[in-house]
Amino acid sequence: MKLLVTGVSGFVGQALATESIRRGLQVSGALRSSIELPSGVGVCRIGAIDGETDWFSALHDVEIVIHLAARVHVMRENTENPLEAFRKVNVAGTEHLARSAAASGVKRLVFVSSIKVNGEETIDGRRYTELDVPSPKDPYGVSKCEAEQALHRIALETGLQVVIVRPPLVYGAGVKGNFAQMLRVLAKGIPLPLASVSNLRSIVYLGNFVDALVICATHPAAAGQTYLVSDGEDVSTPELLRQLGAAMGHPARLLPCPPALLKMAGRVLGRSEQIDRLLGSLQVDSSKIRSELGWQPPFTLQQGLQATAEWYRDS
Repeated sequence: MKLLVTGVSGFVGQALATESIRRGLQVSGALRSSIELPSGVGVCRIGAIDGETDWFSALHDVEIVIHLAARVHVMRENTENPLEAFRKVNVAGTEHLARSAAASGVKRLVFVSSIKVNGEETIDGRRYTELDVPSPKDPYGVSKCEAEQALHRIALETGLQVVIVRPPLVYGAGVKGNFAQMLRVLAKGIPLPLASVSNLRSIVYLGNFVDALVICATHPAAAGQTYLVSDGEDVSTPELLRQLGAAMGHPARLLPCPPALLKMAGRVLGRSEQIDRLLGSLQVDSSKIRSELGWQPPFTLQQGLQATAEWYRDS
């Protein structure tokens, strides 16, 4: 079975390619420039991903596409029209890939979307599910939601099997962004005023996420479905920091501070979005993929955090 992975050079893409090969799949990757890839991965170079990308050679003899490549969410946007920039890659690029895949005889496309399609925060212990009415709040989330809608239309028109996967924050070896920043702060022993935070967030370890993607790519029952995935063990921000600090050998130094004061500081400093992520809850119900596909995360939350901390410490 031949699998094409877009975004194969990225954080998730490289781990996915390695695991897919281990399971006996023939893997090729679509990428824009030369980069060292896991052993055994074929390379198809393409240009920018948009509504005009030439996918012909990359899709030759491919049965399954896992579409990871995207314009990703950024904390400090500097584009004049962010929504159009996201739409160019995440909507037009995805739609064009799907139509090209259908025309090339590809059987299934797994689209890595985002929990941001559901929204930004859950309250009162309620978890996001696949049945929720989409409520994206930012241009990135809107673009992912519109891409999902386009894929549903293409599936009806062409018979292409579409599977949509919405992950929350993905962490593991090679993680970047806010999670990497937390690791740096812990390593330096910087005190954090987060001891008073009482929230719960769902996250997903890289090893668990790629396992779920392979199952979504190969399980017959996944066709036409949308799945939310997580480790299945929600964690508060203070507990996350404590577990990471312990695994790194740098115990978290947490100080009490009223969350309302932290929110005020976030507004003053122009960091409201980052503060909201640290203080708010975002819980995911991943029971659908477990019941329909029999998926169980191969790694516990503790194992995932331990492996991530060891990677950071050793690197």
